[in-house]
Amino acid sequence: MFFFVGDLDNAGVNRSPSAYLFNPPDERARYPRDVDTLMTLLKFVDPTSQKSIGAFTWFATHGTSMSKDNTLVSGDNKGAAARFFEDWFTSTSTNSTTFNTQDDVGVLINKASAIKATGGQPCGQTSSQGFKVRKNDGGSRFVGAFCQSNVGDVSPNVLGAFCIDTGLPCDFNHSSCNGNDQLCIGRGPGYPDEIKSTKIIGERQFQKAVELFTSAKEQLTGKIDYRHVYLNFTNIKVTLAGNKTAKTCPAALGPGFAAGTTDGPGAFGFQQGDTKINEFWKRVRDFLKKPSDYQVDCQKPKPVLLSTGEMFFPYAWAPAIVPIQILRIGKLVMLSVPGEFTTMSGRRLRESVKQTLITNGNGEFDNDTHVVIAGLTNTYSQYIATPEEYKQQRYEGASTLYGPHTLSAYIQEFNTLAESMAKGRKIVPKGPSPPDLSSVQLKLLPDPSGDSPPPGVKFGDMKHDVSIPKSGSFQKGDKPSAVFWSPNPRYDLLTEGTYAVVEMLQGKKWIPAYDDDDFSLFFKWNVDNGSSYGLASLEWEVPDSASNGVYRFRHFGSSKKPIGSTTEYFTGVSSAFAVS
Repeated sequence: MFFFVGDLDNAGVNRSPSAYLFNPPDERARYPRDVDTLMTLLKFVDPTSQKSIGAFTWFATHGTSMSKDNTLVSGDNKGAAARFFEDWFTSTSTNSTTFNTQDDVGVLINKASAIKATGGQPCGQTSSQGFKVRKNDGGSRFVGAFCQSNVGDVSPNVLGAFCIDTGLPCDFNHSSCNGNDQLCIGRGPGYPDEIKSTKIIGERQFQKAVELFTSAKEQLTGKIDYRHVYLNFTNIKVTLAGNKTAKTCPAALGPGFAAGTTDGPGAFGFQQGDTKINEFWKRVRDFLKKPSDYQVDCQKPKPVLLSTGEMFFPYAWAPAIVPIQILRIGKLVMLSVPGEFTTMSGRRLRESVKQTLITNGNGEFDNDTHVVIAGLTNTYSQYIATPEEYKQQRYEGASTLYGPHTLSAYIQEFNTLAESMAKGRKIVPKGPSPPDLSSVQLKLLPDPSGDSPPPGVKFGDMKHDVSIPKSGSFQKGDKPSAVFWSPNPRYDLLTEGTYAVVEMLQGKKWIPAYDDDDFSLFFKWNVDNGSSYGLASLEWEVPDSASNGVYRFRHFGSSKKPIGSTTEYFTGVSSAFAVS
């Protein structure tokens, strides 16, 4: 394994800058920015073949380039970065598929015009797997993972937050527009196109990862070690400065949580930084569960909107028992945290753990020890703001579940694990086991049932074939599309397969060129207007890298008949079209 770090400056901004300013000025003065810009990369190399097999990066930016209005399955900017990284590695290190390009536009148009849609045809359950562009049984197995870090207050919408009614910047302290939080929206670098923003932020992370990957020459050597413990975070006694003590609280959310963020505004009538709850919402809260006097006092200055740590029907509304974990590979130390630490919270945790390791490690740890936060790991317990940020009760502070001393408790308990690791003590109490709720989960989304095509039509037949432009061929950046009669895609998620393929004609064979793993190919399903029949739309934004040639769409799907439970699989292809 090899290791390298570097700064990425343009992939995140602080979405709660007013709360960050509550941190002590001398502490803030130690850092050039109000977000962490450091990306850490760990490169994995097969010891036998000496070939690279993967890389993990840790970098703090939210996966919220896609807005809450998006209805497409998306890995957001982190998923985009992973796709770009893995494709880059495959293209540079293996014999990836290359396509023969034809430049005679007239020939391409004539070929395409002669190839018509086939209509729906039956196929097997795993047929779509054979049409994947990136096959697991022969292609590159390189894994590029883009992990989170102390991301709590970091937004990928780097242009800032603006009012959608006036275009002016939002209120600094509350991220609202004349008191309305729903009008304040963060803008990504591709504004107003959120898909473009997702791609740009993904590309920035990918490009930095490639730079670090190709520069990673320092091999990690030394011990491999770990510590892991479960903690009941609702009642931890915390030792503070001056030998004062405090306790964490049962989980609760404040009204700033209901306001949401500039990445996704919440309910009307709330603002970030709210320290009061109006009578209507108090009545709603008390109907669900009136917080105990102990909870109200423990959570101050957070006003309790939802006392989730005291709500247990039909099961606990918030985790009480959470895991923390330290992993060590030589001089690299990873802190697995079960939530979203804000920028300054993460800095305090990293620095405290590093100092504990150095102090207790008998020379085994030093200033070259690199501590990285692995965010949102093992379970999820909302946000962790600093006690100072907690005072303002913006979204992150209002979502800090266990009260104002949550961060202090995490630092204390991580230092206990760090001291154990530094001193070589192998036995760490496991702690209380979290409840297993898998058998009591509620499922509110019914399974699809009874889909059928219109009379005289088969699934996989065309509703709307590709509409050929007047020029006879599509250009780079154009968006050819086709619509197939298709049942609900939830009958089978086609794991390791694909719903959508763009095939390219090579000689007499059709070769998969793009599938629904590609950023340029969109698969959308909805119900036909005026009927209950399902439609699958395939749209391809022809990338600049696409070869000139003849292409067509292929769709895969599955259905169940109204009577019986046998799943039937089908495929259908569109008429061909030329790209020049």
